[in-house]
Amino acid sequence: MKKRRVKQYVLLFIFALLVLVSCTRGKQSSAAKESTREKVTIGFSLATDTFIIERWNKDIKIFTNEAKQLGAEVILQLSAGGTQEQISQIQYLLDQGIDILVVIAHDTEMLAGVIGTVNQKKIPVIAYDRLIQGVPVTAYVSFDNREVGRLFGRALIEKVPQGNYLIVNGSVNDDNSYEVNAGLYEILNPFVESKKIRVVEEIWLNEWDFDEAKEKIGAVLERTTNIDAISAGNDQIASAAIQLLSERRMAGTVAVVGQDADLISCQSVVEGLQLMTVYKPIDRLAIRAARLAVDLVEGRMSQPDMYRDNNSEEPIPFFMEVPYAVFKHNMDDTIIRDGFHSAADVYRNLNIEKK
Repeated sequence: MKKRRVKQYVLLFIFALLVLVSCTRGKQSSAAKESTREKVTIGFSLATDTFIIERWNKDIKIFTNEAKQLGAEVILQLSAGGTQEQISQIQYLLDQGIDILVVIAHDTEMLAGVIGTVNQKKIPVIAYDRLIQGVPVTAYVSFDNREVGRLFGRALIEKVPQGNYLIVNGSVNDDNSYEVNAGLYEILNPFVESKKIRVVEEIWLNEWDFDEAKEKIGAVLERTTNIDAISAGNDQIASAAIQLLSERRMAGTVAVVGQDADLISCQSVVEGLQLMTVYKPIDRLAIRAARLAVDLVEGRMSQPDMYRDNNSEEPIPFFMEVPYAVFKHNMDDTIIRDGFHSAADVYRNLNIEKK
C-alpha cells in the first residue's frame, strides 16, 4: 500500500511538472501581450484518493493552455492525498497571492471552511465540475449531470425494457453522483413502478475508484448473475464491471453504460462490450472556465445558463455544458470527429482501418 501511495505521488509530480513547463513556455511567447496589462494568477486545486484519472489530465491541460493564451499564470496543486491535503493545497495557493481559485473538490461538503476563508479575502472561487456545498462560490462550471443520468436511463431502457438492473453510483462525497442518480431514476421510475424492470441492487462507492467498484460489483455477482443491465457511475466503474463479466463469460450479454468517454470504454463500445458512454466535450468546459476565471478577475461576469442551490445563502451561477450519448453507431461522428480519441486508438483491437 505504501509503495502504491509513493507511486501515486511520483506520477502526480511528473504530471504537474510537465504542465508547469508548458506554462513557462507560454509565458515567454505571450510576453508582449502581458506587458499591456497586469497578469492574472489562477490557483488550481485538484485532489483525489487514487491516481489522477484520464478525464482530469485532459481538463487540466486544456484549461492551462487556454489560460496561458489569455496571458494568465496557473499555479497547480495536484495530489493523491484526499480532502485534508486539498485544504492544505488551497491554503498554500492563498499564500502565493492568487487572484482567483479554481477547485475540483475531492469532497464537495468538506471544503466549506477553507472556501469561507477564501471568500473573506475577496478572492473569487470557481467550482469546476463538482459543486462545493454549504458556502457561496462565485461560479460553478460543469456539465448537466442530471442529463447524464437521463442518457444512462434512456440507453438502458431502449436496450433492456424489461429485466434486472444493477445500479453502481459514484462517490458519496460528490454532488454529481446524486445528480446523475436523480436523472437516471427520472427515466427508470415508470418502469420500476410497473415492475417491468427490477433494481436487483444499488451500490454507492466511497470514491470514484476502479478497485472499490470491482470489489463491490464482484460481491453482487457472487450472489447472483441474473443481471441484464448495469448503470455504472463512470467509465472506470463500467470497466470494472466489464472485467468481472468477462471472467464469467457474460461480457456483451449485459448492457453496461458509463460516462467520460475513456479510451478503454470507447474501445469497449465499438467491440460490443459496453452499450454506451456519455461524452462530455471537455475542451468546451475547460476553455469556458479559463475565460471565466480571467473575466472575473478583470471585473467581468457573463450571464450564466442557470442557477444552482448549494445549501448556502445565495444561488450559484451555473455555466453548463451539454453531454452526449455515444454508441457504436455514432462513435465516428462524435469522439473521433472531435479529436477526443483517434480512430486508430478506438478501433485498435478490431484491426479495422479508419481514416
